Parts: sequence; C-alpha cells; structure tokens
Amino acid sequence: MLEFLFQLIGEVVLQGVLELLVDLGLEPFRRKRESSPPNPWFTAIAYACLGALAGGVSLWLLPELLVRDETWRVVNLIATPILAGFAMAALGVWRVKRGHVQVSIERFSYAYLFALCLALVRFHFAG
Repeated sequence: MLEFLFQLIGEVVLQGVLELLVDLGLEPFRRKRESSPPNPWFTAIAYACLGALAGGVSLWLLPELLVRDETWRVVNLIATPILAGFAMAALGVWRVKRGHVQVSIERFSYAYLFALCLALVRFHFAG
C-alpha cells in the first residue's frame, strides 16, 4: 500500500509539473480583468489537446506508468486528474489573492480536463 502511495504521488507530481509548465507558458497571454473572457468551448478543446500532447511528451520522458497494478492504474486515472485540478485551482486562488490575473488552467474544470487527457494518454499507451 505504501508503494502505491509513492507511485500515486509520483503521477500527481508529474501531472502537476506539466500543468505548471503550461501555466508558465501562458503567462504572456494573460488578459486584463476588464477584457472579455475567452470562449469556453475553444478553451476546453485547447486544454484537452494540450493535455493529450503533454501526455505524449511525458511518455517520451517516462515511458512506463509509475503505478503498475491494473486496478490501481484505474484508481490513478480517476484520482490524479482530480488532485491536479484542485492543486491548480488552489494556485489560481492564491494568485488572485495577490492581485494577479487568473488564466483558464487555474480553474478546476480546465485543469481537470487537461490532467484527464494527459492521464488517458498515459493510461492507454504506457507500458
């Protein structure tokens, strides 16, 4: 059980790091609070594609899942995107409290979608 927790934490950290890299990459595109919000459908599709792309890149860097057991892989597929989504949402709240502009991936729904697509690619293609 302890081994599974370390593996799960490793997957959460991997997804969190990739989401933070996307967040940093979006820094130049932050909109001012007065401007209109981006189209939510376009944003959702973009984050789904970015998540799948990040999943592919993560497979190149780390070709095997950290969670080996099939049952725990499914649990990981469900739990990791939720945890990553909450972590990015917490980052968004933290940034807003400090007067920064929040980007879409710092909202739970978009962060969850990104992490879910990343996890699905890893689940399907990782050995």
